[in-house]
Amino acid sequence: MKKLLIASAVSAALAAPTVALAQAARAPTLGQVLDASGISVNGYIDAGYSHADRNIGGAGSGVSTRVFDSQNNSFALHQFGLSVSKLPREGFGGLVNVTVGSDAQVIHSFPEPAGGGSVFDITQAYAQYAGGPLTLIAGKFATLQGTEVIWSPTNANVSRSILFGAIPFTHTGVRATWAVTDTVSLIGGVNNGWDQLTDQNRGKTLELGATLNPIKPLNIAISGYSGQEPAGTGNGTRTSINAVGSYNITDAISVGAELLNVTQDVPGAGGATTSVKYTGVAGYGSYMFTSKIRGALRVENFDDKDGFHFHTTGTKYREVTATGAYLASDSFEARAELRRDQGTNAVFRDFNGTTSKTLTTIAVQGLYKF
Repeated sequence: MKKLLIASAVSAALAAPTVALAQAARAPTLGQVLDASGISVNGYIDAGYSHADRNIGGAGSGVSTRVFDSQNNSFALHQFGLSVSKLPREGFGGLVNVTVGSDAQVIHSFPEPAGGGSVFDITQAYAQYAGGPLTLIAGKFATLQGTEVIWSPTNANVSRSILFGAIPFTHTGVRATWAVTDTVSLIGGVNNGWDQLTDQNRGKTLELGATLNPIKPLNIAISGYSGQEPAGTGNGTRTSINAVGSYNITDAISVGAELLNVTQDVPGAGGATTSVKYTGVAGYGSYMFTSKIRGALRVENFDDKDGFHFHTTGTKYREVTATGAYLASDSFEARAELRRDQGTNAVFRDFNGTTSKTLTTIAVQGLYKF
């Protein structure tokens, strides 16, 4: 009997490590835990180098048509982007999206000034309720307008377009989306205005939009904003109308276009009000040469005749950007870009103080996505 007890104890001791290893192998990973809870976590690192033949950054610089890449000759961590969300099809959820890096200094919302020194930005943070065809969000969220977005991997080019810098980045308020059909959605909301965490005046900005998908390869988005924004000696109505369309000709070829019209009432002395505006149009094309090599082209025409955006009255701008990308894997992409801007007036300042009508930049970018 004693020998039997000893043999049983020895067998149990030898089996214990095997059982422990089996239990460890069955332990869920963090990804499995998040998937089971409905929480999605994704992000990216956007780093690169850019060089300009004119002075687009620092003291004595002239007009810069660039939004983020405003370095003359510099390496930069443009963005570390992270998004954590739980957005169920029915019920309550939410999303938090942060941006860290040099680009964060540009997209800050009032009252923190752009370029104020902080390289951290809470780009989006909102609560959501979804029920049937209706989705409601409240908090801070990205604008409806524009082809290009803050989230770098979504764009095909390294640099952002002129139009990207001529529309809002984010809004703080409430937004409702009603899916009328599988191909038509209507959007409406009220917010504090352009890039304002807290409102700079008592007036609110109204947003209206619609997304259309009449046929599978075609997507159309139309949006408008109108509300009181600081201008001149007071506040005036700013209205922005934007239309974006994209069409997938084949699995390898896609094209797109964007139209923008922005007007601003500017209060002056003695109660007089003037109206200023700028307009823009952009075209996009993308072609997958192979499963790992992509080419992208962007052309733009931007009319800032009243000097409202760039503060150079009577100047029109054109730009052409060509970008090549190597998709090494699902998680890494390398890009190289050549861009040339041209103005109808000599608004680009050289390093010796002279001015020119042209600006040329080159840039390389590495994107790690997770």
